[in-house]
Amino acid sequence: MQAAQNPPQGGQSTDSEAKAAYVALVERIARSGARDAAEKEELDGLSAELTRWLAERRLLDPDGERLTPPERALRRIASEHRRRLRETVEGLSRDARAIEDVLSLLAVPRLDAREAVETEYFTDRAHTRERLAELDALSREEFLAMRNSFPEAQVLEASLVRDLEMVANGVRMRVLTSQQALRSPAPARYLHALTDAGAEVRVAATVPLHMNIVDRAIVVLGAGPGPQGEGGDVILHSTPVARCFVRIFTHAWDLARPHTDRHAGRGGAGCELTAQEREVLALLATGAKDETIARRLACSDRTLRRLMNQIMEKLGTSSRFEAGVTAARLGLVD
Repeated sequence: MQAAQNPPQGGQSTDSEAKAAYVALVERIARSGARDAAEKEELDGLSAELTRWLAERRLLDPDGERLTPPERALRRIASEHRRRLRETVEGLSRDARAIEDVLSLLAVPRLDAREAVETEYFTDRAHTRERLAELDALSREEFLAMRNSFPEAQVLEASLVRDLEMVANGVRMRVLTSQQALRSPAPARYLHALTDAGAEVRVAATVPLHMNIVDRAIVVLGAGPGPQGEGGDVILHSTPVARCFVRIFTHAWDLARPHTDRHAGRGGAGCELTAQEREVLALLATGAKDETIARRLACSDRTLRRLMNQIMEKLGTSSRFEAGVTAARLGLVD
């Protein structure tokens, strides 16, 4: 009784002293004839420090009126620990879901409710080109273009002058075009000139849109024919909207192949193949022999050899096999 009531001088009892006091309490209570009365008397005489030590280790009931056996105390500690672990896991799961939800919102372009997207619409392609010339002059960092078709040679040459100026001024230019668009001589020369100037050009089997993106802030879209056959071009001034179209462009760009093959402008006429020369390439691609091709074209062997030499010269190749491979890569044969 005296040891439990008077812990050593100098502050809190040590763990060893508290354990000894607990064991002494249990022994005295067990020897007592009146267990309940003895336990109440012993507990009433405990110091505040020892009471706190016992309560922290669940060796004392919450009401402070009875001692708890170590086995029961251990079960209580384990039960409370499991409960806290479950609560922690549930809390972490909620936080993880919240983080994922917030991250997904960060990736979605958001328009301010008060923001109005400035829109321009042109039905006259000549007016569109004038406006595009103004926007090209404003480009400072990046110019992205998708092309599934190109205008006539004269318009393309005028556009090339502006495009080369942009590249010379440090604008990063990326042009994504389709294989079909490359089959015409003028677009092939245009893209060759851009590539030589430092622009990046890639070719895909198909291109989903006809558009320009200027500095990821302005989008120019070909609207296509309307219900009455009318067509036009739309210009959208909005950075969030432009981000959406940049994603479309980037996805298509990553799937396309670099346009680094021999193409128009190199070695004279380049890929300006005649219909007859294209037919020769198509027949070669099927594995047809010279006599079969000559019979199909209704020409002599000499004429066929001349056609083959012209094709190899235009493609910049040194063999018929290389000519067929190059033509296939350029999309010159179906």
